[in-house]
Amino acid sequence: MENVIKIEVFKGFLTAIIAAVFTFYLFVEHVSAYTFEETIQIAKTGQLFGKLITLSALPNMIVFFIFLKKKQEYRARGVLLALFLMVLTLAAYQLFN
Repeated sequence: MENVIKIEVFKGFLTAIIAAVFTFYLFVEHVSAYTFEETIQIAKTGQLFGKLITLSALPNMIVFFIFLKKKQEYRARGVLLALFLMVLTLAAYQLFN
C-alpha cells in the first residue's frame, strides 16, 4: 500500500514539473518576441528569470484542483511538493544571484 502512495505522489510531482516546463517553453517560444536563447539571456540580465518561473508554475494550481476534484489526493500532494521545490529553488536563485 505504501508503494502505491509513493507512486501516486510521484505521478503528481512529475505532472507538475512537466506542466511547468511546458508552460515555460510556451511562454518563451510563443509569447516572447525574441528567440528562445535571446529571451533567456534577457531574463538573466534583467533579473526576470524568477518571474518567468513563477508564471510557469501558475498552471500547476489548475492541475492541483483537477486532482482534488477527481479525489486523487496523493497526486495533489505531489503537485504541492513540486510547487514547494520550485519556490525553494527560486528563493535560492534570488538569494545567491
